Amino acid sequence: MNIDADARTDTLRISLDAKAIVKIGEFSRDGYNRVPVAAADHDFRPDATVTPFGFLLPKYGDLFLSLGTSKITSDFIVDQLENLWQTLRPRFPLVNTLVLNMDNGPENHSRRTQFIKRLIDFVAAQQITVQLAYYPPYHSKYNPIEHCWGALEQHWNGTLLDELDTVIKFAHSMTWREKHPVVSIITTTYKTGVRLSQAAMTGLEAKMKRLPTLEKWFVEISPMTIALDT
Repeated sequence: MNIDADARTDTLRISLDAKAIVKIGEFSRDGYNRVPVAAADHDFRPDATVTPFGFLLPKYGDLFLSLGTSKITSDFIVDQLENLWQTLRPRFPLVNTLVLNMDNGPENHSRRTQFIKRLIDFVAAQQITVQLAYYPPYHSKYNPIEHCWGALEQHWNGTLLDELDTVIKFAHSMTWREKHPVVSIITTTYKTGVRLSQAAMTGLEAKMKRLPTLEKWFVEISPMTIALDT
């Protein structure tokens, strides 16, 4: 499916995922640095934390990083998708389908009510089809953006990430396929635990299509399926 998506001019494949939380402060980090770095010898409470969230266009090598100071929730993910598509739409005027490669995480799995609701709203507003293509457990290494996290970690290992500005600087200066990422800092506070009722989710299910035998792993939401239910 990924090969077919990359071959089509009307389809854009996007790999997305969040990295582990990064502690900001004078913490020792593994890695080599030519400049001696003095770090705290105990893991005290961090000054702040940031969670890198990313979108990668595997076919083109373009990387977009959102550094969130709040929780990575369903609303955070779809907000960033909306922002990304506003940026990409002029570049890809023929695209009418987005294929999202992702892990089956707690905030973006296909039965996460708030995530699905937000995606249905996105599809209705943008009149674009979204296909959710999930990697099963223990296969997340095949999600292309996972390799970007390794590159970012290698880039700043051995460095003292003592300020948010330092994290932003290193995110900007890393490279992926000889390109620097587009980096944004997201300071919006996102509420956790937002869910819809089971009755509401039943209504949403009528607006989406699950692939037979792979219902959990491949979902399509299109303007057509939404229109058929109205």
